[in-house]
Amino acid sequence: MSGRLRDRSSSQAKRHSHHQTRTTVAAAAAMPNFLTETLPCPFGELATNLSDSALRETAYEILVGACRSTGGKPLTYISQSERNSERTATPTLTSTASLQRSLTSTAASKVKKALGLRSSGRKKVSGESDSERVKKAVTIGEMLRVQMGISEQTDSRVRRALLRVAAAQLGRRIESVVLPLEMLQQLKPSDFPNQGEYEAWQRRNLKLLEAGLLLHPLLPLDKTDTAPQRLRQIIRGALEKPLETGKNNESMQALRSIVLSLACRTFDGSASETIHWADGFPLNLRIYQMLLEACFDVNDETSVIEEVDEVLELIKKTWVVLGMNQMLHNLCFLWILFNRYVATGEVEGDLLFAANNLLMEVEKDSKSMKDPNYSKILSSTLSAILGWAEKRLLAYHNYFHSDNTELLECVVSVGVLSAKIMVEDISHEYRKKRKEFDVAHERVDTYIRSSLRTAFFQIMEKVKSSKRSSNKNQQNQLPFLSILAQDVSTLAFSEKAIFSPILKRWHPLSAGVAVATLHSCYGNELKQFVSSIGELTPDILQVLRAAEKLEKDLVQIAVENSVDSEDGGKSIIREMPPYEAESVVSNLVKSWIKTRLDRLKEWVDRNLQQEVWDPRANKERFAPSSVEVLRIVDEALEAFFLLPISIHAALLPDLTNGIDRCLQHYISKAKSGCDILIYRDPEYFCSLNACFDSMFITVKSFGCI
Repeated sequence: MSGRLRDRSSSQAKRHSHHQTRTTVAAAAAMPNFLTETLPCPFGELATNLSDSALRETAYEILVGACRSTGGKPLTYISQSERNSERTATPTLTSTASLQRSLTSTAASKVKKALGLRSSGRKKVSGESDSERVKKAVTIGEMLRVQMGISEQTDSRVRRALLRVAAAQLGRRIESVVLPLEMLQQLKPSDFPNQGEYEAWQRRNLKLLEAGLLLHPLLPLDKTDTAPQRLRQIIRGALEKPLETGKNNESMQALRSIVLSLACRTFDGSASETIHWADGFPLNLRIYQMLLEACFDVNDETSVIEEVDEVLELIKKTWVVLGMNQMLHNLCFLWILFNRYVATGEVEGDLLFAANNLLMEVEKDSKSMKDPNYSKILSSTLSAILGWAEKRLLAYHNYFHSDNTELLECVVSVGVLSAKIMVEDISHEYRKKRKEFDVAHERVDTYIRSSLRTAFFQIMEKVKSSKRSSNKNQQNQLPFLSILAQDVSTLAFSEKAIFSPILKRWHPLSAGVAVATLHSCYGNELKQFVSSIGELTPDILQVLRAAEKLEKDLVQIAVENSVDSEDGGKSIIREMPPYEAESVVSNLVKSWIKTRLDRLKEWVDRNLQQEVWDPRANKERFAPSSVEVLRIVDEALEAFFLLPISIHAALLPDLTNGIDRCLQHYISKAKSGCDILIYRDPEYFCSLNACFDSMFITVKSFGCI
């Protein structure tokens, strides 16, 4: 396995070169504490109430039996007192069985290196002599016992029972023995501290027989066979009243006969040396799970032990009993690593990196493994992993930041790989073909759009809350959408700098997709805002200027991200229809001009009606309304040039042409209203004409005519 997994040394070096003061643990620890959760086991629930401790003890029995039956020497039993005295008397371990291998000089773990797990490196304690260290030496078997939480008394009882089994069935290997059946016959109440413990132990073995032969058999039961029903009756009676297990006992002989008839069945009806009692799904996986859990340090639940190579070597000896193989092992070990990472609060990032590396191996296995049981377990395992990953990736801004981007990369890899394998598994079933890159591209595209939308609405709510608070304090009077535009621009540049370089591995236009999503989100808010505008105000102009600047920022990022793309980024740009803020401003200014001109014309008509065309009443000898007209024109022009826009020159003709029409209207009405004065007072009429000439000169100086 170590030769087929990716070596993460280069990736680790890359991570540390960017963050020299940070470790994987520290990066993972930066994740929020609320991420701790419990995931359902994908191997399925047993149809009987066997506890984890019961399964763990069964796993230990199988492990010891498998290791003993494959050892180079016959099985021997050493009492606990003798083992204790031997351990204290001499550091030399005389047994050569695999479980008795010394751990005093464990080599660097190849499995850890292959999975990318750091080696803790056992160091000599300061002040500790060599003789003291030798005395502390333990065996693989002793370590596994502690790791699996098996007491010394239970261990002694298991070894004693296996010794009796070996003596009764000389030469038979562990795969040709129904272990619970043999254990029931070899151990007596006198082997237990009390009757209650013995009865509990007997019930466990009976439930194991029920689970392995009736509830989860490898071979489906024959409905015409009466053996299953008879076994159910025996087990039901034994659960109510302890079973007599003497060698010549009639009930025990009946139990043995029925159990062996069910366990020795084969698919083709031929004889087989392998007996099937613990290799049905999911019983075998749940037992194997208990064994793999022993790979974690009992004193540090996030740490894989240094002796993992030797432990796995021993665990694999149980495959023949549990019906396991390398592919199932890889899948189970993947789940164990991943689940331990999640269950321990996601504080040890190396566990996730290891799971990701092993997932690559599972991807290879899935292409060649077509067993329906494997496919079922594969699907349920990857569904659990993918569900966890997508919960984070669909809102990755809530879970990741600049200090744990390497963790984001790993989570994306886990999610994408899981999705790929599941799609490939389905495509095999329906004989469809899909490009691997398409799966990754589509998934990451979804993650980007979902997370950016989530981040946008979170920012919007934050700005609204801030505005409500600031309004009470009469602070921060910038319009809401202006502040939002600034924050969205900050988010876009942050996305480009932090996340896009990572996501680009799966989606070349990751930054473009991100800004297109933000452009759409802000555009929807802007559209609602523009539709509610009644007249041009400084706040409205400020919002439109902010929107225009935001759009320029977003388009710039999209263009830069699309330089090397096949279509030059046209697909992304098409997703970003212009806000047309300048057009909105232009329309608003035109509306503003029309309003001003309408008011000017209205005022002219009203004042012409009120004007007194009597030279004796006008000491200045000119119409007072003409002064007011010039004043209003002057105010309109001044207000126009004070508008905070950049398109004065383009819209000035609209205003000047309107003023020209108003003046022409005023002058024509004024002249027609005082034609009679030509005959009454020629001197006054000349003065009035001079006033009109002065009005034209004044207006012309503004460029209106």
